[in-house]
Amino acid sequence: MKIICIGRNYTKHIEELQNERPDEPVVFLKPDSAILLKQHPFVIPEFSDDIHHEVEILVRINKVGKYIDAKFASNYYDEIGLGIDFTARDLQTRLKEKGLPWEKAKAFDGSAVIGSFLSKKDFSSTENINFELKSNGNTVQKGNTSHMLWKIDELISYVSQFFTLKIGDIIFTGTPEGVAKVNPNDILEGFIEDKKLFRIQVK
Repeated sequence: MKIICIGRNYTKHIEELQNERPDEPVVFLKPDSAILLKQHPFVIPEFSDDIHHEVEILVRINKVGKYIDAKFASNYYDEIGLGIDFTARDLQTRLKEKGLPWEKAKAFDGSAVIGSFLSKKDFSSTENINFELKSNGNTVQKGNTSHMLWKIDELISYVSQFFTLKIGDIIFTGTPEGVAKVNPNDILEGFIEDKKLFRIQVK
């Protein structure tokens, strides 16, 4: 399976990192070894002093597709999930300054938290889903899918131009503002509406 991630999909997050607003979705990949194993803590890697949390809505692909028209994209997933794209911000900044790829900062072991999934039928619209991340009981990130520059179905259509989507592939759809450094002993909890979909301890 592939983990396909979208960057810079929320305006306020683009502004907080002082990035340029893209003309098309920013796409990068994580390997399956990036998945944080269930019931395991997130261990801050030795190569970074500035790991940031980035909470994101996820979709899991349920049928094979290529060159998918946006109006048919909703047929390619039936669940909505929540996860974290952990990012080594210090390393990413150095790589970006040199014009180099981000993989070392984005795709390292344990950098992808994949929480539980909910049926798409639970939502009246995938374009109006509230989600948030709490750190030690305090809300640190809060978003709604209506604020995405490119909505879920548009992302599926766009990504499928470049990659054949296969059953089990997961798309991370971008993070809202509020990204920040994680510290040892932090407890991170992710919610869609009022449902908790993951709880992670940082070590």
